[in-house]
Amino acid sequence: MKYDVVIIGAGASGLMAATRFKNETVCIIDVNDKIGAKIKVSGGAKCNITNKFMSANKFLGDSSFIQKNLDQFNEKNLLSFLHQNGVVPNLNPKIVKGTYFCHSSSDVISMFDKLTQHCKFRLGTQVLDVEYDGDYTIKTNKGDIQATKLIVASGGLSYASLGASDIGFKIAEKFGHIVNKLNPALVGFTVQKDQFWFKELSGLSVDVKIKVMDKIVEGKMLFTHKGCSGPAILTTSLYWQKGNITLDFLPHKDSYLPKRFKQQIKDLDINLRNYVMAPAGNFGYTKAEVTKGGIDTAQIQDNFESKLQKNLYFIGEVLDVTGELGGYNFQWAFGSGYCINN
Repeated sequence: MKYDVVIIGAGASGLMAATRFKNETVCIIDVNDKIGAKIKVSGGAKCNITNKFMSANKFLGDSSFIQKNLDQFNEKNLLSFLHQNGVVPNLNPKIVKGTYFCHSSSDVISMFDKLTQHCKFRLGTQVLDVEYDGDYTIKTNKGDIQATKLIVASGGLSYASLGASDIGFKIAEKFGHIVNKLNPALVGFTVQKDQFWFKELSGLSVDVKIKVMDKIVEGKMLFTHKGCSGPAILTTSLYWQKGNITLDFLPHKDSYLPKRFKQQIKDLDINLRNYVMAPAGNFGYTKAEVTKGGIDTAQIQDNFESKLQKNLYFIGEVLDVTGELGGYNFQWAFGSGYCINN
């Protein structure tokens, strides 16, 4: 069977892209047995879908490329799209300032079920390779599928339990694209010997202000048996490459340090306002919410078509654009999917 459009990936970006091709034959391939596997588990199953404070400087990537997409489809456009389709997210800044959450992530999946009625789905299907000879042949473990246009929306390497794979990066490289170094992001840090005291505080959460590279991150930090995590650390991991970060354990005038924390550090020489540390590493892809790095956007047009290969598109997390914690990555996924046919 030959389709006008084949989309690899039934996640946020792929499903949104499918809604933009109502008058064409569309096939969506996904390794999972149901659509929206990552949407379902996101935000504690409430889907942290966008952010009131949307800005290109909340992303790691080419800010001008990101801004062009936000100019076409920003958080207000996404909220309007959702409202029109019966999904009404609410502002909940408890974890990250400005974050919109849905009542349930299944509301978003149900919405896309309705909006993709025109599509043929090949679920539980693994893409093995792609060939091009005027049209695309997508080779899968369940036979070949032909397409005029191919949209790669296969995500990154995070959440292997949900079928994450490197197929999108392999396809990009096959057609001459540069894939910038991949790393886990929005992930906790393991610590060096000097910070082993963190482990003794496992389960405790404190407010912090963190300086990483030229960024300041504020929020909750959670001590864990491996090191540290929590919203502030997850966003810090986006920008950290190697070397030091600086923690302020008294970020506000009325900052309060728990008794357990004070007892743990009483015999340590710690500058609470300027604690310098170098993470040992991170918890890896199994714990990471997203993958940073990816397909270089210098080789991608504003409508997400490849500059190197006709009728080949890359959207969502496969691209070298990664947002902070708090709805930014869903905004990018939906925004890139929406603007593909502009």
